[in-house]
Amino acid sequence: MGRKWVILGRIGALIPLMQMSTPSKAYLAGNFRHLLDDKNRVTIPSPWRGLFEKGTSFLAIPNPGGYVSVLPPEEANKLYEKFAQVPLSDTAAQNDISVFMSGTQSFSFDSQGRIALSESLFGHAGLGGPKSEVVLVGGLNKFNIYNPTMWSQVEQESTTASQRSVMQRFGI
Repeated sequence: MGRKWVILGRIGALIPLMQMSTPSKAYLAGNFRHLLDDKNRVTIPSPWRGLFEKGTSFLAIPNPGGYVSVLPPEEANKLYEKFAQVPLSDTAAQNDISVFMSGTQSFSFDSQGRIALSESLFGHAGLGGPKSEVVLVGGLNKFNIYNPTMWSQVEQESTTASQRSVMQRFGI
């Protein structure tokens, strides 16, 4: 297999073409503070929107920690597969799934990259009304939506020792 070359710039210099690897997974990282608009919609950060095709469906779930977790298709599919394995005869589990799913929301971003959370998710996360601030925080394979007070608490509780512990636990 021969080496591929590319012509660089106006001078026409030939340089070897390097293979650029693009991640096969979306990496949702960073945090962003956005204001809700008049209709309680929040704009999803453009770096995150750019990771997905237009019309991609996401699943927003009430996280027991008091915020909303937003699962991209790959993560929503994992949840789907787990729930699909539960036998219909396990009525207690089926009821739990029904209650859980009744509080979730499926959505796609609108043409301006905004989403509007359902009233139940909005209330679960303690988000304010129009023109109030929300914090969107990347979680690598998902992102979370916090009210600013909750996010400040999370940040304050995270210490260097706890960050080191996570890195050690996962061999980073």
